[in-house]
Amino acid sequence: MMAEHGVPCDGQDAAYCMNGGTCYKLASMETISCVCNDYYKGSRCEQFQLLLGASEKEQAGLIVALVLVALLILVVFAVVVYFTYKMLKAKQQRKQSHIEYWKVKPRV
Repeated sequence: MMAEHGVPCDGQDAAYCMNGGTCYKLASMETISCVCNDYYKGSRCEQFQLLLGASEKEQAGLIVALVLVALLILVVFAVVVYFTYKMLKAKQQRKQSHIEYWKVKPRV
């Protein structure tokens, strides 16, 4: 809320906002509102913000980015495991066929 749209609270209403928030009375609706400092949010500045200065959209974007990076790492790991397994299996088959070649009995 913008402070220009209200009149500063007086008397008992001045203590309405918590944690250093500034109280304003909206003349058009006769309601009380708070302008919170950087570290708090909520209708009465009652909620501490964990990520300072970050909006909810920025927080959601950060979470999405972290999930995508984690998925990308997981996919790369799965591809590396797959090709390593495939190479080991091919090496084992080559070794097995080489042994079988030398065990062939000649015909008489």
